[in-house]
Amino acid sequence: MKQTFSPFDAADFLDSDEIIAAYLTEALADDNPDVFIAALGDVAKARGMSQIAKDAKLGRESLYKALAPGAKPRFETIAKLINSLGVKIAIVPSAHLEATTQL
Repeated sequence: MKQTFSPFDAADFLDSDEIIAAYLTEALADDNPDVFIAALGDVAKARGMSQIAKDAKLGRESLYKALAPGAKPRFETIAKLINSLGVKIAIVPSAHLEATTQL
């Protein structure tokens, strides 16, 4: 019997504020900025693209373009999107900086 699998979609698992925050935090830690943009897209999809576009005061088409692979959205767009998702970015010392400043 042949098994079939449906494609993995992270948006299917982003069902709480805590999971979304952890997901975005890990994506932001990646050296590749495209990972974070893709993660924002997953969260926007999980929350509903139309609603997120409305909350961010962006056109739905503009939101899709900003989150497309290879897109280089402006910081202003990212800030609006993050705000509409109900999360925030916090700046904290990295472990490397903490270790070197304690010497």
